[in-house]
Amino acid sequence: MKQHKSFSFIILFFCSSFCCTSATSQTSLSLNDLSAFQAPPTNWQVAGDATADMKEHDLLKTSAGKGILVNLPNKKVAAGDLYSNLQHGDIDIELEYMMAKGSNSGIYLQGRYEVQLLDSWGVLNPKPGDNGGIYDRWDEGRGKSNEGYEGYAPRQNASRAPGLWQRLSISFQAPRFDASGRKIENARMISVQLNGVTIHENIELSGPTRGAMKNDEVPMGPLRIQGDHGAVAFRNVVYKNYDKTAPILTDLNYKIYKGKFEKEPDFLKLTPAAQGSTFIINTDVNKIDNEFIIRYTGTLTVKEAGEYNFRLNASGGVGMLKINNQVVVPETGWGSGKTNLPEGKLPFELSYSKFVSWDKPALGLTLAGPGIREYSLSDATTSTHEIPDPILVAANTNTSLRSFMDIPGSERITHAVNVGSPQQLHYTYDLDRGMLIQAWRGNFLDATPMWHDRGDGSSRPAGTIIYFGAPNFFIQNLSTAQMPWVTDTAGSSFRTKGYAMDEKDRPAFMYFIAGIEVTDATTVLENGEGLRREINLKNAGANSYARLAEGKNIELVSDGFYLVDDKSYYLRIDDTGSAAPFIRDINGRKELLVPVQSKLIYSVLF
Repeated sequence: MKQHKSFSFIILFFCSSFCCTSATSQTSLSLNDLSAFQAPPTNWQVAGDATADMKEHDLLKTSAGKGILVNLPNKKVAAGDLYSNLQHGDIDIELEYMMAKGSNSGIYLQGRYEVQLLDSWGVLNPKPGDNGGIYDRWDEGRGKSNEGYEGYAPRQNASRAPGLWQRLSISFQAPRFDASGRKIENARMISVQLNGVTIHENIELSGPTRGAMKNDEVPMGPLRIQGDHGAVAFRNVVYKNYDKTAPILTDLNYKIYKGKFEKEPDFLKLTPAAQGSTFIINTDVNKIDNEFIIRYTGTLTVKEAGEYNFRLNASGGVGMLKINNQVVVPETGWGSGKTNLPEGKLPFELSYSKFVSWDKPALGLTLAGPGIREYSLSDATTSTHEIPDPILVAANTNTSLRSFMDIPGSERITHAVNVGSPQQLHYTYDLDRGMLIQAWRGNFLDATPMWHDRGDGSSRPAGTIIYFGAPNFFIQNLSTAQMPWVTDTAGSSFRTKGYAMDEKDRPAFMYFIAGIEVTDATTVLENGEGLRREINLKNAGANSYARLAEGKNIELVSDGFYLVDDKSYYLRIDDTGSAAPFIRDINGRKELLVPVQSKLIYSVLF
């Protein structure tokens, strides 16, 4: 008998097109010059690179070139905001930005709804005015100290240090208006992500935020970037504009047949157990718990011809979608399909066969098309599996937790120790290699994949992450300073001795490698700027080296101070004894190495 798998898949309705399938392609906002903007003020310019000074407020240094948009306010000249030629309604926008120390800016959707950009590095309890916050609305009629309202603080502070590139993704839904121009639905921030962390979801905006270009609301408006509060740089601005009318599903009818159907039957030979009409695909019309098939038929009215994407989730069985008498998604428990649809009224058919007794009936169908954000054709309450409550681990005190840890582009770390702190700086250590694998700010761990149901043994960081490269030994013996870092573990004689806790419950890791005895302790810097790592060694030789960093590029900013991997984090060398660090090229990548003898101390700032 043919076996089918039930898929535990959650369809994310109205999710950002940067994480979901969409038929709408991204468009890049050209930053080769300022032609994408309306009458740009003189405080805006295009550059080839930008760098912040960690000691100087509101200062960015630039170099000639193109591709980076920079705001450099000058007290001698009135600074102004920047408005795009682009006019948008519903939009997904993604960009990278760099804040100068102490700087302040903002992105206004339609020129009216602000997502705040601020140097909020190290803030433990962010407010609506902090980086990534949705700024307050303002009404002086509410009385002194009550003027601000409906501001939304980010869920956590996912900000990075000034001078580092940060990534912002916004999925925005414009307000809706009827034919007479009356607003019938508020604007909405569907999702805001900062540095890979979701900080807002489904935030309704009853009106423009404080400082809007106008206090009215409109179907279309420009992107606006605040330019009168501080130095800021932008790059890699891409967007998806959703300005088309979505297809409409009407005349929807259903027939329910009792029995076990593992493939589509000849419906003409069957007698329905129930039938009727419905406004939306909804399995609640069925009263049979298991072994049934529902067949929906209707009309899909397509306003504009083009390629459309569909995603189907048929829990506990299989489903199949046909449009215009053609199979779009073949029989599957979960799958997707795309097809070119002509303009007009098209026959629609969806079948759902449920026969896995232990699974709950649920049917989900989404659609995305040219200029159309993905949306649901089914009732969200019946089209997803039950979503488990997340199992979050906080680090209100110094906390250590063993788990598997998955690193993008690398194998699973099976002997990972995750170390958290109440200062909201955390890291993962690989006991098999003596390597600091990753560090992050914000919340500590999401242990849902480890502890929910049977679990898979893994946890994942709950904050904004920086990675330190593919898992490898931190210390090696090299015959020459240009010898490639060895990836083969043969001959390393690596042997872990575990770890010991100090009086503040902070671990110091101990191991042997190539005859060297190593003690490795990482702590949080007193000012919360990053992590300080101290390595103590015994029996190190003249050819012993530590690899402090590797990446696409490594820049020496000042004596002992480096920018690593396209300005992802700073590395500060605090103590190498008398050894001199050096940067080398290996297979198109940069590595920062230093000879080691008895002690090495360095800090990672991010």
